[in-house]
Amino acid sequence: MNKKAKEYSAKYVVIGNSAGAVGCVEGIRRADPENEILLIAAEPYHTYSRPLISYLLLGRTDEQRMKYRPDDFYTTNKVQTLLGTAAVELDADNHQVRLADGAVVNYEKLLAACGSVPFVPPTKGLDTVEKRFTFMSLDDAKALAAAITPESRVLVVGAGLIGLKCVEGIAERVKQVTVIDLADRVLSSILNAEAAGVVQRYLESRGIKFVLGDCVAEFAQNTALLQNSGQKLEFDVLVMAVGVRPKTALLTAAGAAADRGVLVDEHCRTSLADVYAAGDCTQGYDVVSGEQRILALLPNAYMQGECAGLNMAGREREYLDGLALNSIGFWGKHIMSAGVYQGEALVQTGNVDGDETYKCLFVQDGRLMGYILVGDVARAGIYTNLVHSRQPLSELDWQLLQVKPQLMAFSQAERQQKLGSLPAADKKGDRA
Repeated sequence: MNKKAKEYSAKYVVIGNSAGAVGCVEGIRRADPENEILLIAAEPYHTYSRPLISYLLLGRTDEQRMKYRPDDFYTTNKVQTLLGTAAVELDADNHQVRLADGAVVNYEKLLAACGSVPFVPPTKGLDTVEKRFTFMSLDDAKALAAAITPESRVLVVGAGLIGLKCVEGIAERVKQVTVIDLADRVLSSILNAEAAGVVQRYLESRGIKFVLGDCVAEFAQNTALLQNSGQKLEFDVLVMAVGVRPKTALLTAAGAAADRGVLVDEHCRTSLADVYAAGDCTQGYDVVSGEQRILALLPNAYMQGECAGLNMAGREREYLDGLALNSIGFWGKHIMSAGVYQGEALVQTGNVDGDETYKCLFVQDGRLMGYILVGDVARAGIYTNLVHSRQPLSELDWQLLQVKPQLMAFSQAERQQKLGSLPAADKKGDRA
């Protein structure tokens, strides 16, 4: 590394500025109120909640309300920030990070909360499309907002979480939105075919058009030629929302062990000495499947970051509570899912005030492994708790819970515990 470059030094260095990084800062400060924290991020903004960028386009929020922590977060936590400058090289042997502007940062303990990057499949002619965007960051949302007009025909490639949230954000601001996906259903990573059908019908009722089971073979400026059907789609604005990939390059180039994501242990440590990782760039332990999985979810990122921060500051903490959990909505249509879809599928369908509902509970070996809810998500936290706790269903009134999640299905002692009404001496203490 260039020793003539500007140098910074801090006991704790945090790379990233989203949920994992915030969790780390707050974890460190719980155990170490004084030592220096230096936070490095490529984006120039105060920490903000990325899932809210669609609501920014929809007009339901603004940049101030999108902030993930108050304006005084950095000063209150005594954090020095280097915003708008990316970390480009990690020298783990010498405990140094090099930044894009040439500066060198020395650290004792490091957290990398690098997040993920859009996956844009190589497609012939993509470079001929003038107005093309991804949809993951505040800058992406701002650029897309500037490009669309009430007469725009928008083509969204990808019917997953990112693509459909983009659709929600722009649909009322443009003339037409068409979504294409190679999968045979929307939200294929989190929904089965029946649940996806309910969601698709609802979105179609809002004027959204879908082309599923197909992909773009070639772009020619504002025309997309489809691979399977040979159909040609005309558009004015293109959004590539095929998916994301863990942003692992900084760590793997330094020698960190990785699979699809960087591998971390129960303390959120990587294979590199004094280097921790959290959030979308990692693979962590899934409490239901027992496997190392990518759990690209904001709550998981925060809790991994908090765990890492506590360990970095010398307070031993384990995080083995990772759970695949999704909560999303489109114009008031709520969807929740959790766990893994294994075992017997117990399905209930219905209609509430003309609104289709769908429930699927997955049961294996006497335990709730996962669930999908569309439309009616009231008290879904009870199902989530059962998935997470692995509690045998024989210990409660499962027949009652299948119909509707409610505390009456549990014993009086369990109801008191879940309501937080047990005496303090009986409550589970801080594991730190």
